[in-house]
Amino acid sequence: MINLEKLYGYKHSFGFFAEQLTYPQKLDFHPMYLEESFEPGHPAYEHVKTYWSLMHEYSLMDIQEMYTETFDFQKDATLHMTYFKFEDAKERGQMLAKLKVLYEMFGLEMPDEELSDFLPLMCEFIYAAEWLGDPRAPQSFGMLIAVLEDGTYHLLQTLQETNSPYFHLIKGLRETFKACVEQGAPSGEHG
Repeated sequence: MINLEKLYGYKHSFGFFAEQLTYPQKLDFHPMYLEESFEPGHPAYEHVKTYWSLMHEYSLMDIQEMYTETFDFQKDATLHMTYFKFEDAKERGQMLAKLKVLYEMFGLEMPDEELSDFLPLMCEFIYAAEWLGDPRAPQSFGMLIAVLEDGTYHLLQTLQETNSPYFHLIKGLRETFKACVEQGAPSGEHG
């Protein structure tokens, strides 16, 4: 079971994750951006700080090249969270449809050119949607976090193997949503 109040308290950091997981732009690395998104007690703080310092060792052009090499050309590092589990099976299409309905139910209009399991879009949804107090939220966010947990687990393994700075960003993202899982409740199949 997801603690929706706790998740809501971390909304701002999901905006940061969404920005950092889209194609890099100069403004994404403004020095104040990290400080505005995370406080020292945040579950992702240390991981995101490590990511931030590693990324500041590169030029913007190098970061853009790294992003493309990592997420566009490595099948095992896709940002599409249902791909790892379903690849192109019929079940994937059903899950994509469920996610799209979820977004629309909470007022997010899906971009036509994007699949609903795209990690930056999922983070943007958590950041932008108003779902606290909605009776549909517990079940809906349970499904959303399960998809995130499963997809980021596989992504994290690949990023660790390639020694990518993005490993620390994804680790921070996972720590953030894991901190919102109620104790005693099953949190998925991966640690």
